[in-house]
Amino acid sequence: MEDINLGHRCLPNLRRRIRDIGDGHPAQERYMRLLKDGDTLSYQGNSEEVGCYVAGHPLSKGNCYFEVTIVDTGVRGTIAVGLVHKFYRLDHQPGWLPYSVAYHADNGKLYNGNPVGQQFGPKCARSDRIGCGIYPKTIEAGFKTVFFTKNGKEVGSVDVLVMAEGLFPAVGMHSMGEEVKVDLQAEWLLKEDDTMMMVDSHEDDWGRLNDVRVSGTLLEYIGKGKSIMDVGLAQARQPLTPRCHYYEVEIVDAGEKCYIALGLARRDYPRNRHPGWSRGSVAYHADDGKVFHGSGVGDVFGPRCFKGDAMGCGIMFPRDYILNGDADDWDQMEVFSGQADIQNIVYLNLDEEVDEEEDGDREAGQDGRKVMVFFTRNGKLVGRREMALPPGGLYPTVGMLSNGEKVKVDLHTLSG
Repeated sequence: MEDINLGHRCLPNLRRRIRDIGDGHPAQERYMRLLKDGDTLSYQGNSEEVGCYVAGHPLSKGNCYFEVTIVDTGVRGTIAVGLVHKFYRLDHQPGWLPYSVAYHADNGKLYNGNPVGQQFGPKCARSDRIGCGIYPKTIEAGFKTVFFTKNGKEVGSVDVLVMAEGLFPAVGMHSMGEEVKVDLQAEWLLKEDDTMMMVDSHEDDWGRLNDVRVSGTLLEYIGKGKSIMDVGLAQARQPLTPRCHYYEVEIVDAGEKCYIALGLARRDYPRNRHPGWSRGSVAYHADDGKVFHGSGVGDVFGPRCFKGDAMGCGIMFPRDYILNGDADDWDQMEVFSGQADIQNIVYLNLDEEVDEEEDGDREAGQDGRKVMVFFTRNGKLVGRREMALPPGGLYPTVGMLSNGEKVKVDLHTLSG
């Protein structure tokens, strides 16, 4: 976002919306040149005029943090997230005017009551989460310390002059196609000394995220959900190994269609494809109970899954399977035969239960090694598929495709 020499304009088409927040007092949230649908804001201007949203209540000691997820960066990605005073002008980006501060996604600059920004942090793109909060114990002489986060990690902080009414969450947009989701109830957990803060995030467990938001062990779909190209994908940072050979997903919310899939995929799997649809992957799909193995056409496999169901996926590694390499260098790992020190406990009950029919040589791995992938539903075996082991291993991969879908993931259900 370029630095702006501001002019003065009237406030046409100002929209105000009253909602009941549950404490008996109406909250007046204001927005202009934006369409608001639930917690989603989308820009409705002509890219020449700013659209701005201001929440109905200021941040407080009990509610000191909020987050904005970028659904679409639109033409320019001129999205700003920050705090403003109660009567802030809605035709200006947050941070441009006095008593306001904002982190701007397109250039990573901080605007602190001035149309000239200062370099502050990294740029932000689609699926990134920008957070903003205040340190409750830093209120002195009309100032508060405001901090910003990107994807759960603090970027920096700044002291801001505050009016008596407090600081209100605000979002600005300035180009066609921009869309965000606002979470005014996002959590920012205090450490024991109550002066420093941290986000309780398991985001480091995930190597790739596309249209999926991580909050602790919860994955939430934040894509558009309008076509098969809108898949949200979460792929773990590390592949399954004999020491950590199984993981589970609990369906917290089935969303509109329950287009939820869990499985395994190669590390460079396409980010907008459900696991199982493309080569080097296999997945059990909740909505129809089918298994997809490197193809967009699934096979009848098991029961459908619904809210509350736990879906599991694991690998029956050969007893002589050993990884040669360091845990942080998965691309350099080799698979070879030898005397393994780790016993895979799934053999104790799966060897006797699974069908002896083989699925055929559907794929060929680089070194010819194949493994047996199995799936469970609520702790009971559903079935298995043999597949080639790609270089680097097979990574836990979860896909979602309809609005409202949420799952809780345990990447270490069985280990050792």
